[in-house]
Amino acid sequence: MKKRKVIIDCDPGIDDSLAIMLALKSPEIEVIGITIVCGNSPVEMGFGNAKKILKQMNRLDVPVYIGESTPLRRDYVNALDTHGEDGLGESFLPEVIGYQQQISAVDFLADVLKKEKVSIIELAPMTNLARLIQKDKEAFSCIEEIVSMGGSFKSHGNCSPVAEYNYWCDPDGASLVYETLHQNGQKIHMVGLDVTRKIVLTPDLLEYMCRLNKETGEFVKKITKFYFDFHWEWEHIIGCVINDPLAVAYFINPELCKGFDSYVQIETEGISLGQSVVDSMNFYRKASNARVLTEVDVYGFFQMFLSRILDQEPEKLDILQDLIRGDLK
Repeated sequence: MKKRKVIIDCDPGIDDSLAIMLALKSPEIEVIGITIVCGNSPVEMGFGNAKKILKQMNRLDVPVYIGESTPLRRDYVNALDTHGEDGLGESFLPEVIGYQQQISAVDFLADVLKKEKVSIIELAPMTNLARLIQKDKEAFSCIEEIVSMGGSFKSHGNCSPVAEYNYWCDPDGASLVYETLHQNGQKIHMVGLDVTRKIVLTPDLLEYMCRLNKETGEFVKKITKFYFDFHWEWEHIIGCVINDPLAVAYFINPELCKGFDSYVQIETEGISLGQSVVDSMNFYRKASNARVLTEVDVYGFFQMFLSRILDQEPEKLDILQDLIRGDLK
């Protein structure tokens, strides 16, 4: 099987960390680098957190590049209220010293994209990609495919009534990426809140993980406890929404989600800052620049996610469907 080469652009972050774990355990893809941007956590903290996850996975061979520390124009607002003081659920894992790369994330992207076919799994604000457009538009146009965890079509926002955090954090960066894709005749895959909100890690699923693989299950439990508490306080969900792993799973198997092609633009000002405006009725008569996802196979996702990070055979996850449906007696 020929592996697809990917770069994960992220801001770890609890769910980013789970997404990295899934990517590293998936034989279909080769993670040739991880680029960090300010978002859930400040960029230096995100760099440290990525190394902690790589150490947990015994994959410190994967290079991590530090990217942009502020959005293009607006003031930076982190999401540590969601992800904890350390960005990893206040697990306070020991720091991993070293592994600093000599070039920046944007320089790494500009260099590698013109040399080989590489896709981007975008799990964060798009500041690094926007800076790449400003620095080397040709390199950006060479990206084979972009899958973005971000935006929302009909679901409500998670940091404003209408906006999803990644696009709200740097709306100018997201807007530049979407408009450049439109100019280039390319499409981004928008894995937005309409589908990610359905991916809820429940206490029962977490306990099941611990029973199947105690070490990995307990690690996930440690970094998600804060996330569970946050979701209960703000959304009265018993569990936590793990957005980012769905973007990785969809990249591997697009059959997990359904959607439609549309022109999308990102609002950069006012009360709707960060909103992904989806022209589903084709009012603008513009060529589509996005695949907007609206449906997800929840069981299919969890079967992939759990079997891979827990080193289990998918068909042996015998009670998974009952746990997801909530009808286990």
